[in-house]
Parts: sequence; C-alpha cells; structure tokens
Amino acid sequence: MTRIKSFLQRLTGTKLGFFTIVLVTFWLKTYAIYLTKFNLGAVGATQNFLLLLNPLPAGLLLLGIGLFFKGRKSYWIVIAIDFVLSLWLFANILYYREFSNFLSLSIIKTSGSTADNLGKSIVGITHATDFLTFIDVGAIICLLCSGIIKYDLRPFKLKFNLLLEGLAVVLIGLNVLMAQKDRSGLLTRTFDNNYIVKYLGMNDYAVYDGFKTAQTSAQMAKANVSDLSSVQKYLQANYVKPNPQYTGVAKGKNVLVIHLESFQQFLIGYKWKGKAVTPNLSKLYHAKDTLSFANFYNQVGQGKTSDAEMMLENSLYGLQSGSAMSSYGTSNTFESAPAILNQRAGYTTAVMHGGAGSFWNRNNAYKQFGYQYFMPLSYYQNKPKYYVGYGLKDKIFFDQSIKYIERLPQPFYLKLITVTNHYPYDIDKKNQTIAKTDTGDETVDGYVQTAHYLDQAIGELMHWLKKTGLDKKTLVVLYGDHYGISGNHHKASAQLLKQDEFTDFDNLKFQRVPLMFHMAGLKGGIRKTYGGEIDVLPTLLNLLGINNQGTIQFGHDLLSNKAPQIVAQRNGDFITPQYAKVSGTYYDTKTGTELVAPNKKLKLKLTAISNKVTTQLSLSDRVIDGNLLRFYKPKWFKKVKARDYDYNKDKALKKLFKPVKSSLWYQNHRKSTQSKFKTDAPELKK
Repeated sequence: MTRIKSFLQRLTGTKLGFFTIVLVTFWLKTYAIYLTKFNLGAVGATQNFLLLLNPLPAGLLLLGIGLFFKGRKSYWIVIAIDFVLSLWLFANILYYREFSNFLSLSIIKTSGSTADNLGKSIVGITHATDFLTFIDVGAIICLLCSGIIKYDLRPFKLKFNLLLEGLAVVLIGLNVLMAQKDRSGLLTRTFDNNYIVKYLGMNDYAVYDGFKTAQTSAQMAKANVSDLSSVQKYLQANYVKPNPQYTGVAKGKNVLVIHLESFQQFLIGYKWKGKAVTPNLSKLYHAKDTLSFANFYNQVGQGKTSDAEMMLENSLYGLQSGSAMSSYGTSNTFESAPAILNQRAGYTTAVMHGGAGSFWNRNNAYKQFGYQYFMPLSYYQNKPKYYVGYGLKDKIFFDQSIKYIERLPQPFYLKLITVTNHYPYDIDKKNQTIAKTDTGDETVDGYVQTAHYLDQAIGELMHWLKKTGLDKKTLVVLYGDHYGISGNHHKASAQLLKQDEFTDFDNLKFQRVPLMFHMAGLKGGIRKTYGGEIDVLPTLLNLLGINNQGTIQFGHDLLSNKAPQIVAQRNGDFITPQYAKVSGTYYDTKTGTELVAPNKKLKLKLTAISNKVTTQLSLSDRVIDGNLLRFYKPKWFKKVKARDYDYNKDKALKKLFKPVKSSLWYQNHRKSTQSKFKTDAPELKK
C-alpha cells in the first residue's frame, strides 16, 4: 500500500505524471470508442493491434505540444488539446451513426449548405453515452482544481520535449509501415475511410483527408486537356451500345423525375401488421407499362443525396470525400441532363424542392447543370404545421407545386425532390396512418410511417397526372436516392427482413433502391439487370432517342443486352450477378457465402473486376477534381453559363407565368388544374 501511495503521489505531483494520466486516459478512451461506437471491422492480430496502438502516437504528438509551455499554462494547454481531440471524436460519433462514415474537411467546409437542417437530426442521433467522450477531460479538470493533481512549475528541458515528439513521429511511422504491409496501397488506392481509421486512427485520418483535399486543389490547377483524353479513351473502349428496341420510345415526352428520399427497395411490397406500407409505389412497380429494376443500387458516398443527384444528372460518381455539388457546384463545368435535353430537344428544365435552396449548394450547382428554374422553399407558403424535418411535407409540397408545373412549357424535364421520408423519420400523429415497427431501435421504427406518407403523396400526384392527361404525355422516373437505414442497425434490419442475422453482405444487398420508368404504352416489366445510379442518365437518353456516344458518362444503358452489370460502390466495394466484394472480402452473390481461398482463375477474375471499379472511380474523380469538362468542346454541346440563370423568385415567376401555348395551363383553356389535385393532407382541410 505504501508503494502504491508513493507511486500515486509521484504521478499526481509532477508534470510528467500529469501528462501520463492525460495521455493514457485519452488513449484508452479512444480505443473504447473505436470498439463501441464505430464498426471498423478489425480482423486478425495485426489489425486489432493497430486499432489498439493508433490513438497513442497521435495523442503523444499533439498533447505533447502543451509541454513546450511553462508553469500552469502548460497544464491547461494540454487539457485544451485533450478537449479539442475529444470534441473531434464526439462529432465523428454522431456523423458516423447517421452516415456510416467519418467527417472530412470537405464536409466541414461545406457544412453551411446543410447546417440549417441538421439541428433536429443531431438531437435525434445523440445518445447519453456519447458524452462519456469528455469524461476524462472533466475528471482531470476536477482533480486539478481540487488539488489532488498538483502543479509542478519546474520547466521541462527542451531536449526531453523534442524526444517525446520524436518518439511520437517514430511510432506513427511504424504504424504506417505495419498498416501498409497488412493493407497494400492503403493510402493510394483505398476508397473507404473506415480502413484509414482502422489502421491509422482518427487524427491521422484527419491529416490524410486534409492532404487529399490540398492535393485535389493542386490537381485542378495542373489538369490539362490530355487528362481528358485519357478519360475519353477509357470510355470509348468500354462503350456499350444501347438497346435499339427502346431507342426513342419516349421521344418528345415530358420527363418527370420523382426523387424518393431515403427510400429502399425492400419497401416495395412490404407489409407491416398486415398493412401494405407502399401500395401506390408497389402498384406502379408491377404495372405493365412500367420498366422496373429489381437489382438497382444506390452508389452514394459522403454526399448522400447530392451524390445521387450528381450521378442522375451527369453520370459521374460523387467524390470519395465530401460532396461534389457543395465543393465544385459553383465553379465546375458540367455536361448535365437539363443542359443536354434543353440543347438537343428543346426541353424546359426545372427543379422543385420544399427545402432550403442552399442545401447541398443547390442554388449554385443547378445553374452549372443548366436548370432554367429552381423553386426551393422560398417559393412556397410555409407554416409550422406544413414543415417537418428538412422541408415541406410531401403532400403539401406536391399540392403547392401544381401552380408551377402547369405553367411549364412542354416538353419539360422536371425533378421533384421529396423530403418527408428523411431521417429522423418523424411525422405528426394526424399523418401517422400506419403503426411503427417494433424493433426497439428508435432510428428505425418510424421509417415505415414516413415511407407510407410518401407513398400516399405519390398516389395523389399520379392521380393528378391522370386527371389532367399529363400521364399520356409524360415519362415518369422514380428513384430512391440512398439507404434509409444505415449499416449501423444490423439487429433491427434483421428483424425487419425476418432474418436470423444481418451480415455485411446483407447490408450491401440492402443498398438496393427502386428505379422505375413509367409511361403509358411503354413495354414494361421487372428487369433483373444489375445497375446503379450512374446508369440512369444513359438509359433515359436512349428512351428519349438522344445518342450519348462521345459524352463523358460512366454509366451504361440498363436495357442493353451487353450491360456490364458491375455495380461500383463509392468505397470500392462492388456487386455483380455472380460476385460481390465487401470490405476486402469476396462473396457469391446468389448464396451470400464467403469465397474462401478462391482458385487462381477466379482470383484473377475478381481482381480484374475490382481493378475496373477502382479505375472507373478514379477517372470520374479526375473529371470532377480537375474540372476536366472545361476542356470538353463537342460541336453539339454549348458550355453552360451560370450567369444565364436567375432563381430570384419575382423574376423567375414573371417569366414562368407568361402565357405559353404548350403549357398545361394554356391547354386547359387558361384555367388552373389545381382543383384536380386531391389531397387528404389534414393541414389543408378547412
């Protein structure tokens, strides 16, 4: 006991002892958070050792900065650094819980485009145990203020401080070497941030991400026309001819794209307590004049919805880190769907969204895409009871959009962005027309209620299309932008799907979202072709009879008999009808069984697929990071100039409301079709 007491006195009575306490508690706390708050998937002795080790070198390096100061100041600077590191951990816990990824510099830089809508989500995803992240900081402050930890005012020798920092650098170097040995190409070919954190730690990941961001800026400055040539050569070599049977079947039709927020494929046909969750969408999915895709996957990264829009409008992948629309939507040159349809076929182009125009930098990015009109929340009547989460409730949004839709000159290309089925899946009691699920997971159980509400809103909109006759003139495209239930809810997901377990491979399959092309007279059916959001634009253009050969698009016509059916995930994983890759592990797609020790021939095939995925992602990144489309000058395409578009409400509506013979309003004897839109929204009942 005497020895223990003497040891504790030395530990709490010297500056080195104080520093040791702070360092060790930070180290162990971080390791505990890795194990309990993140799903890093450490496998084997090396990965688990590095997971344990990696908080120590960075902690030693950063906390050691405080020792260069003298007196009491050094104590409080060490504590301040500890607090900042803990705050970084805390922020990543919340972000990871919602997005299964880590914060990046790009996301932080562009947080202004999403900040107005995040407050409620943050409250919803915060757990009481998350605040234990700060427990060591609070405890050390209490011990210091109470005198249990005593100030040692003797200064450290500079040599000792430098020795500690040098030791930290050596440990970081050893960490990197061991990581590279276990995971070749970790810092050069990895598209999954989980790997970086697993091998190198949270703080090293932040440095890596900062370096990649700076590298991207330099890449744009250095990019030239030869970089575009290499991309074009790849696309020409891998070009897939579209299906001629469907070429031009929707030529001249309006295109109505309905963005189904956070809507997953399993909801089609899904019942809860005997009640269909999505009867309207399920009916559309199985309709004889709907082309539906059973194996269509979202391919988003950190940009989530903005990544889905980037792929849908441009057939370019979202970025490895951050949001392309937020980071590059103000400055980059794009060859987007609205510009192509306007220039090639005279389409009027518009987006309507019941949320803030600044979200994901839409008010700037849409100009670069070539959208003539953008109607965000400021165009709509907004009352507290009309709004939930991230924008107007879908039924109210559709109801108020009618006066704008009917004024659009035809043919039009219109995207309607729904938001009610967005995390945290809250809806007021008056709009709850189906019971919550009972998995016990608060994040998951409200999902069927908001999905059911979205489905009802879609039913009302489709009824209006039929009543006005627009259904015969319009190709309706419905797509889910990304998952609603993230990979951090395995237990609840298993319960929803009535499975005994829910594996990482199951989670990959869970990334399926709906894609439907619905049009009167269209030869429909459910296709089992594997594809993703990158393929929507080429498929749409073929249906409209617009040749996309020679464009910078990484997708393929999903209806082509020669479609490659390799669906890349943003982190480098993939799925094909035969094989899948999840976090470095290969699976048989049909059985879900792991491919243990594949033979040489199969291994070569899997490697070839993986390399193709990596190449495609890298080339797409090169196009966006280097702004390569500024060098792209085909004869048929005129570069979009953002200054040509003005989303000022008064100016836009003055232009829109001019009588145009091709508009629905004009064709309805210059009368509004508002009365033909029937909604049961309780907020609108008199």
